[in-house]
Amino acid sequence: QVQLVESGGGLVQAGDSLRLSCAASGRTFSTYAMGWFRQAPGKGREFVARINRSGSSTYYADSVKGRFTISRDNAKNTVFLQINSLKPEDTAVYYCAADGGNIVSSAPSRYDYWGQGTQVTVSS
Repeated sequence: QVQLVESGGGLVQAGDSLRLSCAASGRTFSTYAMGWFRQAPGKGREFVARINRSGSSTYYADSVKGRFTISRDNAKNTVFLQINSLKPEDTAVYYCAADGGNIVSSAPSRYDYWGQGTQVTVSS
């Protein structure tokens, strides 16, 4: 069982940066690949980024490449999402998720545990 708690969201202006954090409970954090997803009002949950267990490999949605960076600190049981040059269309609830499997996937259904989300609102 893994419990995930996101933080770092807020109301920002276009062009600003944010760093989201996701703290995981338990001593098995390093056995999970981690992902970030987002969900805008009236839309489905969208894959944003994924990082493997060791942090040596990352994978991004095309829509965020170059602006978003996922990283993790296994010693602190935390995964991060650095978001630069924020745009109004980045407005969403951002979720972190843990995947105990070995297949790199952007499908929400493949992730085993989810946090409660943190709201990011970008004003123009």
